[in-house]
Amino acid sequence: MSEELAIARRAVQLYAETHPRPVHVTQTQAAEMLGITARTVHTLVRTGKLKLNGLGRIPIAQIDELIAARNA
Repeated sequence: MSEELAIARRAVQLYAETHPRPVHVTQTQAAEMLGITARTVHTLVRTGKLKLNGLGRIPIAQIDELIAARNA
């Protein structure tokens, strides 16, 4: 079993190296990541709970923070 686990871990590592996470995401992508509607993301932006960068995208760190807070 440990050999299969090592292979799986290596596969995940290779995928992460070739498909890095984006630094910023669109509001639609944020909604998908958070499991909420795009309208709810828009509300979070409007109320200041999520902030947009200069290009209208949301920093991935903010998404991570919301997910961590939800899971805490």
